[in-house]
Amino acid sequence: MTAHSVPLLVWLVIALCCAATCHATLAAFVHHGSRGTAGARRGGGIPGPVSVLKPLCGIEPRLYSNLETFCTQTHPSYQLLFGVASASDPAAGVVARLARAHRGRDIELVVDGTAHGSNRKVGNLINLAAHAKHDLIVIADSDIAVEPDYLERVTAPLADATVGVVTCLYRARRIGGFWSRIGALFIDEWFAPSVHVADAFGHRSFGFGATLALTRDTLVRSGGFEALRDCLADDYWLAEHARALGLRTVLSDVIVATDVIEHDLASLWSRETRWLRTIRSVNPLGFLFMCLSFTTPWLLTSALLGLGFEHGTNVAEIVADTIVDMSTSLGLSARLVLHWRSARSWRAFWRDLPLIPLRDVLMWLQWLAALFGSSVVWRGVRVPLDGARARYDANASDSR
Repeated sequence: MTAHSVPLLVWLVIALCCAATCHATLAAFVHHGSRGTAGARRGGGIPGPVSVLKPLCGIEPRLYSNLETFCTQTHPSYQLLFGVASASDPAAGVVARLARAHRGRDIELVVDGTAHGSNRKVGNLINLAAHAKHDLIVIADSDIAVEPDYLERVTAPLADATVGVVTCLYRARRIGGFWSRIGALFIDEWFAPSVHVADAFGHRSFGFGATLALTRDTLVRSGGFEALRDCLADDYWLAEHARALGLRTVLSDVIVATDVIEHDLASLWSRETRWLRTIRSVNPLGFLFMCLSFTTPWLLTSALLGLGFEHGTNVAEIVADTIVDMSTSLGLSARLVLHWRSARSWRAFWRDLPLIPLRDVLMWLQWLAALFGSSVVWRGVRVPLDGARARYDANASDSR
């Protein structure tokens, strides 16, 4: 009996299952994590002074403690710039508390409601940049927490003239119950491992709002924040504009922490589909193949195929059965290893293990929604996608 005894469509599905297993295996064993402070200082000398830009909007559960991690850096010389659109923003009061608690730090609150364009976060950054004193610039979202040597380490690669932007991955820190746990798995067991795999294969087309470090010269040459004022994926495009100059993007070995605060399915769905549609807008081909990284549905498919071939008598069916059985076994093992490596403890491993199938199936559904959707919801505002650009009412509530 020839191989045609197994329909071509079935062979295609088997190939996709094997591809998903390969991705799961790479994600489980390609690890890019915090590796100590080696190389933290620029060329072994004194680190150059840094201006840190922190655009703020509204209050968050751990805003004070997250911002305070930037006030306790071991870097010898840095400026902290916090920006709000209005003095009545509750984040302004948090910054005032920080300034009182850390009087020796160079902390400045910039209150400026000038929008500049449709992306209010970028408008905030434009306002902050006008107050930056130093030639090394670090941009970081408000909801991240960092270690004391963070600034030294993320700016160290900028000593290389070929480096344009340094960016950081992040680990989830859940605040709340069930749905924040599901959201944390999205970051720790899908997003971060996928970036590790891409980085291992030399793919550098990324830039994450958790951290973007660059020089003032690179920022000016790439068009400045003004070039991003109408971009939805401003963090990605900031790094992309630097790459267009022939400069490299470096994924730092620093891993920061980010808060996951979604308390229900609706808010989690909105946030994650926004991320996926934004990825689709800047990298359509990568988004298309992203479905292979949602492991559980492919494992289930390969297991069912294996049952169908269980009593096969011809060579083609026996070969197909062997392939899908191996794919299922290896894929399941890799998924468990990935979960083990992502878990903080054995307690967390067993607690979240039953959530893995739900997490992967939910990702599939979100991917389908993002595939056909044409807009995202950002801070309560529906933003139509036009490539990577956002067109929405500049008078709408502030979006960060």
